[in-house]
Amino acid sequence: MPIIIPQIKGTLTQKSDEIIEKALRAAGINSRDIAFADIYKTSVDARRRDEKGIQFVYSVCVSLKDKTAEERTADEKHLTYAPYGDIQVRKGSKPLGGRIVIAGFGPAGMFCALTLAENGYRPLVLERGSEVGRRVEKVSHFWHGGELDEQTNAQFGEGGAGTFSDGKLTTRIKDPLCRYVLERLTQLGAPKELLTKAKPHIGTDKLRNVVKNLREQVLRCGGEIMFDTCLDGITLEGGRVTSVSFCGAETGDIQSGCVVAAIGHSARDTVQMLQNRGAVIQSKPFAVGVRIEHTQKAVNESLYGRYADDPLLPVGEYQMSYTQKDGQACYTFCMCPGGVVVPAASEHGGVVVNGMSEYARKGLNANSALVVPVSQSDFGNSPLGGMEFARKIEQAAYTSAGNYNAPACTVGGFLSGVPNLNSNISPTYARGVVPYDISSMLPTRVTDMLKKGLGVFSTRMRCFKDDTAILTAPETRTSSPVRILRDDSAKAVGIENLYPCGEGAGYAGGITSSAVDGIKTALKIMEEYAPY
Repeated sequence: MPIIIPQIKGTLTQKSDEIIEKALRAAGINSRDIAFADIYKTSVDARRRDEKGIQFVYSVCVSLKDKTAEERTADEKHLTYAPYGDIQVRKGSKPLGGRIVIAGFGPAGMFCALTLAENGYRPLVLERGSEVGRRVEKVSHFWHGGELDEQTNAQFGEGGAGTFSDGKLTTRIKDPLCRYVLERLTQLGAPKELLTKAKPHIGTDKLRNVVKNLREQVLRCGGEIMFDTCLDGITLEGGRVTSVSFCGAETGDIQSGCVVAAIGHSARDTVQMLQNRGAVIQSKPFAVGVRIEHTQKAVNESLYGRYADDPLLPVGEYQMSYTQKDGQACYTFCMCPGGVVVPAASEHGGVVVNGMSEYARKGLNANSALVVPVSQSDFGNSPLGGMEFARKIEQAAYTSAGNYNAPACTVGGFLSGVPNLNSNISPTYARGVVPYDISSMLPTRVTDMLKKGLGVFSTRMRCFKDDTAILTAPETRTSSPVRILRDDSAKAVGIENLYPCGEGAGYAGGITSSAVDGIKTALKIMEEYAPY
């Protein structure tokens, strides 16, 4: 397995072969012994702005001709191995007795379906929203003043919530399958450079084509996908699902050998249905807050100083966090360089905001979620307490404007309690914003921590000193507020052949980790059952 030589610094203009040579020298490896070498990951170190200037930081992937020497070098130099993921499929012999039904075609459902289909298991996917082309039309209709479709929106439809986001592929998990997911995404049309970026992203525009290509691969391999069709019930016999019911474009029942609940973090009605049918559900911490908008120029200048206009540098992005001694925290999340704040509601009478950017990230503004973690101490111990907590905030936001306009104000207005929108920064929320005291719709503890976080972040980045930056509320869909409990075999506690999966079930956070969980769920199913 190739080894990784990390922390190789280079100037903005250095060529890749120069970086590789520098890495080999640092590791004491002779170029004659190399079978393969290439750039593995690239990031930016903008902390120094002296005569050396801003630098790129590289990891270099090296494979030696002598594999024994490769192992010895990795051990002696304390280098790591490249975490190239691979799928090891073991097929069981137990008859399925019906179709594998996957509820949801977001990242978890897509990669679960892809893995099963490519191995002969012919899954049936039920996706409550529309296919991506029709979905884009419906979302655009709502964003430009039309009615909200509760089944097809920024949360529901082919590709899941990630289809209307920045398409970030960063993750905190250290699973080798993360690399496999990235490689499959490039095979399906994602830019190949995401394999070498420390913070890879696809962008919502390119992600839509990837989603379509993945769907076509599932169909080619014998899978079936029913769009505009929602899972609305399961029938149990002896602690097992025997059939599922669905409604929408088509309505009916189908015999099922097992069910994968890859439902996404906003499928509140499906969570309620599963709880009613005996699934064991717990509330879990998540985070709520606002979206903060600066100009992208201000972000670049804050990060890069006098180098801000250098075309070799990537569009600036940041990640900030502050934690008090008592554990209370404020942090930024899902930062969208050159992006827009988008209407992300999925229920009538509620306002939700999220961030989105395209691959080029060329928009005038940058935005990020600015959020505070909330837990059972905020919303009680009821399994669905967090879900209702978020819903009440969304409904309060809708009431404040009387429609799907979003409550907003400047940072200065938020801090002073006198809301206003007097700013040179144009809010990008498509449905329009109204000046409103955001503090009145969020819990006091949350708004207090947001104010403290803004104060701390203003000492770290100059753009956070800008009192005319725009805050748009509310950000409530940061992650799932519930966890559908499952055992070590990935089965739901209490229902033998139900497989809770991905972010909506409480086991992932973001595109990559959700995709990984989808793959692992498919592997667990295949390990027990024979192909259908």
